[in-house]
Order: sequence, then C-alpha cells, then structure tokens
Amino acid sequence: MDRYDVIVIGAGQAATPLAHALAARGRRVAVAERARVGGSCVNFGCTPTKAALASARAARQARTAGRFGVRVGAVRVDFGAVLARARAIAAESRAGIERGLAGDNPRWLHGAARLAGRDGGGFRVRVGEHEFAARDVVLDTGTRTAMPSIPGLLESGVLHAGNWLDREDRPDHVVMLGGGVVALEMSQFYVRMGCSVTLLERSARIAGREDEDVAAALQRVIAHEGVQVFTGSSIERVEGASGALRVRATHDGAARWIEATHVFAATGRKPNTDDLGLDTIGVEPDARGIIAVDERLRTSVPGVWAAGDIRGGPQFTHTSWDDHRILLDQMTGEGRRTTRRIVPYAIFIDPELGRVGPTEAEARAHGLDVRVHRYDLARSGRAREMDATEGFIKVLVNLDGTIAGAAVLAESGAELVHMYVDLMNAGAKAAVLRDAVHIHPTLAEAVQGAVSDV
Repeated sequence: MDRYDVIVIGAGQAATPLAHALAARGRRVAVAERARVGGSCVNFGCTPTKAALASARAARQARTAGRFGVRVGAVRVDFGAVLARARAIAAESRAGIERGLAGDNPRWLHGAARLAGRDGGGFRVRVGEHEFAARDVVLDTGTRTAMPSIPGLLESGVLHAGNWLDREDRPDHVVMLGGGVVALEMSQFYVRMGCSVTLLERSARIAGREDEDVAAALQRVIAHEGVQVFTGSSIERVEGASGALRVRATHDGAARWIEATHVFAATGRKPNTDDLGLDTIGVEPDARGIIAVDERLRTSVPGVWAAGDIRGGPQFTHTSWDDHRILLDQMTGEGRRTTRRIVPYAIFIDPELGRVGPTEAEARAHGLDVRVHRYDLARSGRAREMDATEGFIKVLVNLDGTIAGAAVLAESGAELVHMYVDLMNAGAKAAVLRDAVHIHPTLAEAVQGAVSDV
C-alpha cells in the first residue's frame, strides 16, 4: 500500500490549508475528494451566493436610483448571466485549489474514500479500487441539504443549496421552505431577480437563533421588498413538477394551496458521515450524523480527527478554516490552539447582520449580568447620506466594561462587527472604542456611537 503520514478525507475549507501546511513541515499528505475540491463554500455556498447577491444588489440599486436623483430606464435582469458570473467566480476559486493539489505532496486522491480498518498503529483508507495507509486521518466531508420528508417534494424538482446554481430557468414564484440564513439570503436574491417569493417557516418566527427584535427587523426588511412571510406554517405535500406546482400548507389552523413554479428547501444541513466506513475503526456518529470531538478536534479514536461542519458546533467556513490551525498545532506538537474561540457570523441580506457572542436572550438565560446599548442607524449621518438608515446596532457590555456580544444590522454589518470581535479577542474594554477618534463621516462612527454611553 502507498503510505502517508496524514490522509484527509474531503477537500473542504480545513483540508487544503492543513495539507499544505503539513507538507511544508515534511509530512507526506494526501487529500481524498470524490467530486469538487473546495467544499460547499466554493462550489455552491459562500463564493457563488455572495456573487449572486452582489448582482441582486446592483439590480436593487438601479431600481431605486431615483432616490439619489439618478434617472435610469427599465431595469432588466439577465438571470442566466447572473448565474454564469457566479459559476465563473466559483470555478476560478476551485481551479486555484486544484493547482495546489496537482503535485505529489500534498497529493489529490480522486474518488470516494472509505475507512477500511486498522493498519498497525494507523488506518487503511480505500479510494475507489485503491487502498492506502496513514498514521493519522482527518475527516472533513462537510454537509448536504437535509431534505424534509414532505410527500411530493423530491418529485417536484426541488431547489436547494446544492443545485440552485445550475438551474438557469428564472422562477416566477418560489416557495421557500425555512426561515434561517439560507432562506433569508436566497429569498432576497430571488425577489430582487424579479421573482415572487413566499417564505414558509415552521416555528413562530424567522431567524430563530437571533433576539426577537433582530428577527423582527430582518422580517421587515425582506417583507418590504415583497417577500411574503408566513410563520407557524406546516407543509403537508407538494404536487406537480417544476414550473407548475401546488404546495399544501397550513397556517393559523387553516390549510390552503399555494401555486408556485419552484420550491426551495432551506431546511438545515445533514453531515456527510453515513458512507465513510466509520464502523471499521470504532467511530460512531450521533443520531444526527455528527462526529463528537473534544476541544482539540480529536475523535474517540486516537489518530482520527474531525474538522468542519461534521464535528458539530458552529458550521461556518471561517470556523472550518480555523480548524486547520487547531489540527496543525496538535499534529506538530505545539497544541495551544483549541475550539475555545470567539466565532462571529453574518447573514448576508441587505442590510447585513453581523453577529458575535451570545444574544441578549442567551445572556439572560445563562445568568450573565450585561447592559444593553443600542444605536439606531437613522442617527448616523453617513447612513442618511447613503440612504442606508435601516437597522440598528446592539451591544452587550459586561459589568467590567468588556464586550460580551454584539448584533450589527446595517450596511456592511458583516464588516463593522469585527471592531467588536477584535476588542473581545483582546479582552479590551468598550471604553477603548468609545474614546477612539473615528473618521467622519463613516459608519464606523455608528459602531462607536453604540458604546458612547458606556
């Protein structure tokens, strides 16, 4: 058998940087990937969705240019061109990763990989018809859409995170199942492309991870642009095929049919751990398919590690990427990095929501004594000048003056939240931000204004 120091199964956001870093330190490394390198982020997630959202934003700006005294003609969206641009950017990113795996170390093993038992102190990995051995194995196989069990859904040609980029027929009416991050971003994308969108969320409100005031603001944003939102809705069945569908849904105790051309399932993610041969080495995922790890990303079997979405916890590209730094530390002996880290995230609708730390509700539930400081964007001179006054900033400050968390719902909120993130990582007090001199006029003044009375 061909032997390696480390074999990484799955070429997600932790895999390739880890492989290159270990190879640079003299380890012989292989990355096994059955399909496209780069994981969900590059192929259908972060990269192409943000490219498509940029096109949607451009369409929105053109339609509302009159508010700035700019007159434009009728705005026409070339839906195929929008998707082609997003695919091209994704392909460019993927090609760069492929070039990095074209050599002998790290080496790309093309094919579906399965663990095939022990090999002395290491493990055997079967890739296609070939078998390899490795002292350490890293699992980084990511997730796929968790398709709800709704009669007729699969037969309807359902859209989801994994296939939306390849469907160039612009929907006339999308029924969006779910009210989380993917549902919100894709709802705003489709409505700005000129589609009708009806969002059905099973729970009492959308964005269930957020505080009620933040979730309510997010709903106002998408509703103002034309998305019909129904919470507390259950979907009974789907009839027809793509282009001519009927969705049977119950809302407020009343059942009705919704006519649509497409259904988009944004109902969560399922770990890709059900076909890895984990039983051959004694690793057992939980009922959801998650592989349990400790704070150093070690599984229950020494020498087997898990990174990215399959290991539970925050499922973001940036946490997956940071996982490679934890693994590198552990495998090269330093061992200082762990999953004890501050993890921000964002919802990339317009305006963006940048978030870090607990919500106010979570802080109260855990007995944290925090003071809440709020700043409405309507107070910001820069926001008024940009016609971007929708939103607010909410900061949780501990009694010792340090920042516990923040929600920034604002133009460029995903960028602005990092001022709070960096203070939290430094253990610095909010007064550092309060007493700084910020450029006028900027949105950064609003970030400062939110803690002006600390």
